[in-house]
Amino acid sequence: MNNYQHNRAEIDKYRKELKAMVKDISAIDARILTIAVNKGMASAKRNTPTVTHFMKASWGVTPTKTTKRKGAEKSLYNGADYSSFVNDGHRKVNQAGETTGWVPGQHQLETAEKAVRRSLKQEFAKEIERVNKAHGK
Repeated sequence: MNNYQHNRAEIDKYRKELKAMVKDISAIDARILTIAVNKGMASAKRNTPTVTHFMKASWGVTPTKTTKRKGAEKSLYNGADYSSFVNDGHRKVNQAGETTGWVPGQHQLETAEKAVRRSLKQEFAKEIERVNKAHGK
């Protein structure tokens, strides 16, 4: 085998490994986002007050979508019509319609968002290590 053939074989081997890695890397976005948002939902449920359990049971996530432009998308939501008032806070009103005070928000969504961001960093680091290990890097 001459140098050209040897170099060509090495380049072909590298391209094959690179294609395998790129396939793994493109799958990472959706997998990591799903894990992170699910952890965020668990955080939101943990921090939701349980007067009737309806609001806690109303947390949900959309299916993970992969897009060319953004990579992957997934949302966390609460379907209870009053959830924004519990999360953000609301005014107290007497029977005459006068504002008598303020009920501070519980900020479950913001806490969940922090959990998602923290989880994204941790899960991406794990996935990068896994892909590198799988490809001998």
